[in-house]
Amino acid sequence: MAASKEKETLQNAAGQLRLIKHFKTHSPDNQTAGWSNLWDTNSSDLWDRGMPSPALIDFIEERFNPLTGDGRRKKALIPGCGKGYDIVMLALHGFEVFGLEVSETGASVAREYARNELHSPQDYNFGSHYKVDPGVGKGEVAVLQGDFFKRDWEGGMQFDLIYDYTFLCALHPNMRRQWAGRMADLLAPSGWLVCLEFPLFKDPKMLGPPWGLKGVHWDLLAEGGDGIVGGDVGEGAKGEGKGQFERLLYLKPERSYANGKGTDMLSVYVKKST
Repeated sequence: MAASKEKETLQNAAGQLRLIKHFKTHSPDNQTAGWSNLWDTNSSDLWDRGMPSPALIDFIEERFNPLTGDGRRKKALIPGCGKGYDIVMLALHGFEVFGLEVSETGASVAREYARNELHSPQDYNFGSHYKVDPGVGKGEVAVLQGDFFKRDWEGGMQFDLIYDYTFLCALHPNMRRQWAGRMADLLAPSGWLVCLEFPLFKDPKMLGPPWGLKGVHWDLLAEGGDGIVGGDVGEGAKGEGKGQFERLLYLKPERSYANGKGTDMLSVYVKKST
């Protein structure tokens, strides 16, 4: 068992080194081509987790109703949805889900996974708090190909739930303020931005991707900063609150991916009322 864990650790480290070397050859302000190239060269194993997020599953099942008061399905968005694990899981829990991938290759992979998984779901889509509700049923999935930072794919939609796990940590720090601005545009007035903050064990000054994010979400969303931090901001943080969001929840999930080394935190942000 110890040898297997050590092997996995070495593989993860090698994968991170490959990503860092790959993106050194791309402009910090626009790394879209870099991610598309990785999809097209069948390198998605560098970030693939092989299953939906356990932390998100538990959060949804314990705290988030997929229907509005009038029975409408809530719309969920996952930018950088990868192979589609989380979008399918959310649809199985009753959401109308939109996944976004910058690569057409990536979008095609996610669509194929969604077709198969929605037809015959695996057990890993559900947690211990799941209860079958005939009044909810399955939602639908749409996988879109587009650039998150361009306004040509969402058709004016806003979303009741947006989930970010490895999207922000994949972006060069120069793009963090743009990420926060787009999240404010895309989140509905009463919507929740749910972030599984990763990696928190990595020094924010070290090269990525993935880039270390300790304190970054708070600085961007609550403080309205540029997200370039020293990594000393965490639970119970106080500040002037000049950002467009306020933090509703900040908790350590009981379950998360092993890659987080036990440091992952789940945060929920809502837009400030104007």
